[in-house]
Amino acid sequence: MTAPNPDKLLSRAASSECAATVSSECVSSQTDVFFAPLAQHLSEYLDDQSVEDIRKAFEFGAHAHAGQTRKSGEPYISHPIAVAHILADLRMDKDTIIAAILHDVVEDTEVAHDQIVSLFGQEVAHLVDGVSKLEQIHFKSKAEAQAANFRKMVMAMVEDVRVILIKLSDRLHNMRTLGVMRPDKRRRIARETLDIYTPIANRLGLNAIRHELEDLGFAALHPTRYRVINESVRRARGNRKEIVHEVEQRFANRLAEEGVQAEVAAREKRSYSIYRKMVQKRLPFREVFDVFAVRILVDRVDECYRALGVVHNLYKPLPGRFKDYIAIPKANGYQSLHTILFGPHGIPLEVQIRTVEMHQFAESGIAAHWLYKAEGDRGAATQARAREWLRDLLEIQQKAGNPQEFLESVKVDLFPDEVYVFTPMGEIIELPRGATAIDFAYAIHTDVGNSCVACKINRRLAPVSTQLESGQTIEVITAEGAEPNPNWLSFVVTAKARTNIRNYLKQLKDAEAIKLGRRLLDKVLAAENRKLEDIDRDQLNALLREYRHDDFTDLLRELGLGNRMAPIVARLLTAKPEPCVEREGNCTPPMTISGTEGLVVTFAKCCHPVPGDKVAGFLSNGRGIVVHRQGCTNARDAGHHPERWLPLQWDDQAAGDYQAQLVVHANNIRGGLARIASAVSQAGSDIDDVRFDDRDVNLTIITITVRVKDRNHLARVMRRIKQASNVVRVTRN
Repeated sequence: MTAPNPDKLLSRAASSECAATVSSECVSSQTDVFFAPLAQHLSEYLDDQSVEDIRKAFEFGAHAHAGQTRKSGEPYISHPIAVAHILADLRMDKDTIIAAILHDVVEDTEVAHDQIVSLFGQEVAHLVDGVSKLEQIHFKSKAEAQAANFRKMVMAMVEDVRVILIKLSDRLHNMRTLGVMRPDKRRRIARETLDIYTPIANRLGLNAIRHELEDLGFAALHPTRYRVINESVRRARGNRKEIVHEVEQRFANRLAEEGVQAEVAAREKRSYSIYRKMVQKRLPFREVFDVFAVRILVDRVDECYRALGVVHNLYKPLPGRFKDYIAIPKANGYQSLHTILFGPHGIPLEVQIRTVEMHQFAESGIAAHWLYKAEGDRGAATQARAREWLRDLLEIQQKAGNPQEFLESVKVDLFPDEVYVFTPMGEIIELPRGATAIDFAYAIHTDVGNSCVACKINRRLAPVSTQLESGQTIEVITAEGAEPNPNWLSFVVTAKARTNIRNYLKQLKDAEAIKLGRRLLDKVLAAENRKLEDIDRDQLNALLREYRHDDFTDLLRELGLGNRMAPIVARLLTAKPEPCVEREGNCTPPMTISGTEGLVVTFAKCCHPVPGDKVAGFLSNGRGIVVHRQGCTNARDAGHHPERWLPLQWDDQAAGDYQAQLVVHANNIRGGLARIASAVSQAGSDIDDVRFDDRDVNLTIITITVRVKDRNHLARVMRRIKQASNVVRVTRN
C-alpha cells in the first residue's frame, strides 16, 4: 500500500500561499499536484466518468478546506487525498473514494450534511456521516466521548462496511504522519490504534492495513524497542537469508517436479510480530527462529494439500504445529495452511500455503468484495464470517445499556483466541478461548441461551460454566419457562452472551426483580446466620446513600437485575459499624478487615498489602475478598468490573504477620546476602523467600519477601537494609 509521492507534494512556501487564499488558481495548482496522481491511480480500474465525478468532489473539498493546513504545514486537502490513495489500492468504488475525499468537510468546515446529499447523493453523505465524530454533543468524560464515537462508527459500519474502510485508511495516514505530534499525543494515538483499530482490521481480514498499523503503532509507542528489534533483524538477515533462499529453491524445484505450478517467496517477520512473540513467550530475540518464513501460492485448493505433502517430504514437520485454516477458516475469513518445519541445521521454519485468491483475501479481507464484484462476487462465502460478526455487533448495540458498555463488549470480541467446537449435527462453532456452554448456547441463538438449563459435553452432563476445548461436541438442554441466571455474568466471555443476559435481566418486571434480589440477599445472609431484620438501620441508610438509592427496594431491584452482587452488599451491611468517611457528599461504610478471616479474606500476591496501606477489595470466586493496595495495577483496573470492588479499611487491632516484597539493589561482594539477612533480623523480621532477578559483575538485584506487622514495621526493615554497606537502593515491590 503506497502513499502519494512526497516529491509531488507542494513546497512549504506554496502550502502557505494556498493556506492564505481560496482562489481558483490555488485550487487548480492543488489539482495538478494532488489530484493528477490520484486520477492516474483510479484510471487503472474505474471508468472515465467515475474519475470525473471524483475530480468534482476533489475541487469541492479543496475549496472547503482552503486556508487549513496540517501540523506539517501542508494544505489540509493532502490528507483526504492520501486516504483516497489507500482506498484506491484496495480498488474501492467511486462513492467510497468521494466519501474519503470529503470525510472531514462536515466536521472541520462550514459544509452542511444537506449540501453533501444534494451534490453527491445520499449514499456518499451516509458514508461521510458515519466517519464524522460527535463534536456537537457534550460528554461527561473523554472516555465516554470515545465510546460514543466508536459506537456510532461501528453502527454505521454494520449498515455499510465501507465506513470502517475509510476510517481505517484515515487512521493509517494519520499514523504515517504521526511524527509531527507531541510525544504524549503520539503515544495516546498509538495505544488507541493498537487497542481498537488493528483488531478491527484483523477481524475484517484487512491484513495489509493491520500490519502497517501495528508496526507504526509499535514504533510510536515503544521507539527504543522498535529500533533495537529492527537492528537485530538486520544483523540476523545476513546469517539466515542464505538458508531461507536455499529452502526456497528446493521447494520451487520439487514442486515443479511434482507438476504443481507455484509461486514460492520468502518473507520477513514484522517487527511488531517479533516483539509480541518475545513478550508472550518470554523469549530473547536469539530464540525467535521464525524471523523468516516461506509463502507458497498455488492455483487450486487441492494443490495446497499436494504442496503440503511436498514440503513435509523435504523437511520434517514440527509435531502439533500444523494448522488447517482452509477447512476451518479464521473468524475474519482468512484461509491458509500453516506448518512449522525442521529446516536446515535444525532451524524451525514457518511455511504458509494458500491459493492466489486466498492470498488476495488475506491481504484485502472484506474489501475484496468490491475487487471481485464484477466477477460474480466470488468472495461471498469467504466474507460470510466477517459479515456475521457485523450482524452480531448490531444485536449487541441494540441491547447494550450505554456506549461504554458497548465498547467494553466489543473489545472483548476483538481479541479472540479461537476454540472450535461442534454441534450434535456436526456444525462447527467458533468461540473465544475460555468460552463456556452458555456462550455456546447464545452463539446458536439468543432464545437457546435464555432457556438453557444444562449441557452435555461429548454426551456427558457437565456444568454450564465448564470452559470448552477444541474438538468437543456440545449439546444444550433447554426448558420452557427457564430464565437466564444472573450468576452467568461471572463466567461468560462472549459479548453476545453477556449483552443478552444483561438485557434479559433488565427487562424483568420490577416486582420479579425485587423478589429475586431479596432471595439472593437472604441466601447470602443466611450463610452467615443473619437476617434482613437484624441489619442496623443506620448502616443500611449509609449504604443506600453511597449507592444513590432512594429506598431499600431500589437496592433489591439492582440485585435482582444483576447490577450489584449480593455477597458484596451483604458484607457491607453486616460489617462492624465504623465512623462514616465523607466522600463527595456521600457516607461510605468501608468493610473492616483484621487479617484473621482465613478463607474469607486473602491478600493479593501482586502487591502484598500490609496494615496501614490504603486498600480495596475484589470479590473473587473461590477466594473470597482479595485485598489489593490501591496503587496496585489490578486495583487501577477496577473499572473493568466495578460491581466486584468494594472499599476496605484495616481494623485498628489488626494483628499477625504479613508478607511484603522488597527489591534490593546491592553491590556484588562476598557475604553481601548475609549482611542483608542480618539487617532484616535486627529489625525484628524474617525472610520468607529470596530471588536473584538480575546479576552482572558489579550489581545484584535481589527480590526478598519479608514478614512484618504493619507499614511502620516495614519502614524500619527498609531503613535497616539501607544501612548495610553493600546496599545501593531498597524499594517496595
